[in-house]
Amino acid sequence: MSNINKQALREAAEKVNSGDWSYEEFDRLDLPGGSFVKIDGRDAVYCLNKPVGGIKQSRAVIAFIATFNPKVALALLDELDTAQHTAAVDHEAACSLVAENEELKRRIAELESKNGNLRTIAHEQNELAIRASLDSNNATVEMGRLHKRIAELEARTVTLPDRKSELFWPGNGFEFDNLGYVIAVENAIRAAGIGVKGE
Repeated sequence: MSNINKQALREAAEKVNSGDWSYEEFDRLDLPGGSFVKIDGRDAVYCLNKPVGGIKQSRAVIAFIATFNPKVALALLDELDTAQHTAAVDHEAACSLVAENEELKRRIAELESKNGNLRTIAHEQNELAIRASLDSNNATVEMGRLHKRIAELEARTVTLPDRKSELFWPGNGFEFDNLGYVIAVENAIRAAGIGVKGE
């Protein structure tokens, strides 16, 4: 149905009373097989003569006119307009989605080409991370060992010889044996497990 025909149908339907349409048949001696359409309870359209096709056809045409009244025609035209508008909006959305889809395909192809490089870089980064983790673990173990050693060394006590001991005041006790005391101190340090370097 072209726009011109739809517009003409709409204009024709809007000119007609769109009240309640009904169909009735009658049989009178002078008018056998008659039928008519009532609009808002008043007679509006009659079929009194026998048309081509006979009484049955005549009544069917009048019943159709009553059923396909202006209200129905306008409602169908409104539905058609709504459907055409929806179709136009859907078409526009579909075109937009096609364009977006093409852009996404292009972007996917671009990312897939970069992905190969990223996989290589990721593999190298993973190897570096593993090495760094191993180095970190080794450093942690070594630091733990050194802390333990420091704690052991700090826990050692060296008991130095008593300077007042008569061992270092030989003879009459007036002269201190400095060399003997130094040797005794070195021996005490060695006994605690500490190496002594000296001249």
